[in-house]
Amino acid sequence: MRFSFTQEQEELRATARAFLAEYSASERVRAAMESQLGYDPAVWKQIGELGWTAVAIPEECGGLGLSWVELVALLEVMGEALLCAPFFSSACLGANAILCAGTGEQQRALLPGIAGGQVRATLAAGDSAERWDADGIGARARRSGGDWVLSGALRHVLDGHCADLLVVAARAEGSRGEDGVSLFAVPADAPGLERRPLPTLDRTRRLAAIELRDARVAGSALLGAEGAGWPPLRSALDRAALALAAEQVGGAQRCLDLSVAYARERIQFGRPIGSFQAIQHTCADMLVAVESARSGVYYAGCVAAEGSEELGTLASLAKARASEAFFRCAAEAIQIHGGVGFTWEYDVHLYFKRARAGEGFLGDPAWHRERVARAIGLDEPAG
Repeated sequence: MRFSFTQEQEELRATARAFLAEYSASERVRAAMESQLGYDPAVWKQIGELGWTAVAIPEECGGLGLSWVELVALLEVMGEALLCAPFFSSACLGANAILCAGTGEQQRALLPGIAGGQVRATLAAGDSAERWDADGIGARARRSGGDWVLSGALRHVLDGHCADLLVVAARAEGSRGEDGVSLFAVPADAPGLERRPLPTLDRTRRLAAIELRDARVAGSALLGAEGAGWPPLRSALDRAALALAAEQVGGAQRCLDLSVAYARERIQFGRPIGSFQAIQHTCADMLVAVESARSGVYYAGCVAAEGSEELGTLASLAKARASEAFFRCAAEAIQIHGGVGFTWEYDVHLYFKRARAGEGFLGDPAWHRERVARAIGLDEPAG
């Protein structure tokens, strides 16, 4: 079976590449990294006008009603360009969680602003960077009259410093594991909600710590049914892992492209270093890693578009493979560039930092492989 994008999907990718070649060029990425927000609001406004934030949101909720295939296609291009913008947090975390957990009425109320780019959203799910299962949810929720009161700490919240809306996962007092988990749509200005930007290795992607000090929200903030939040949250995290894998494939491809270009122009011993067998074999191995990861991501994207129950396993496989491919290609790119690879003048170190930071976000490769092993029954005792 051969996968290929349709003409319309290829046009979407071509338009995105042309836009990002100008608005996510190296100098603009570096300027965004040094800014307070971590992105250029003018560029973000244009992204909303292009309709990218609306790609996977249904038409009845203000979106374009396209599928996860289009979103994967777009994310790969964004990964190539190291886009600095709250796109992933809004489209792949916040909106995704609302689509998975919210009622139809809640989706129609919350998603149009995200689809248009006016509302920046994100997902605040756990209190640890190492836990992406139900046991990692530590925030607490309790009723108070007709309202909900939320308390606890949420760590490593993507774009939490600037989000207008946070989808918060919290559990009932005394509950454990997958029981008692609920999701809430919490405005960033809710009383008792405090946020603090975190120092990060990858300055192209900002994280924040969220403190819920008896934050009070209306009863209507509960997404879906009380205590039934884990299955939709797990589904949202699976889709987010796939989205991140698509970005990582794009980043890995760019590392390969940068390496090949440098190997052709760098002269040693009177000849381009790309003529040396060791460099050729390294680049060939990078290509195999990229194409293998890309195949897994594209297949998982098709499964996500179909809504198949296989998505959890395939998203984990895609995330594990893409994380390793991106980090390997970024590390090899550093080596091929030699001493200049980690200098500020070259972009390779920016991809290396994005690769390392993304490797653990939403679960590292070992965590996802263990999840796949459990899914196929390898954790069960023999006999």
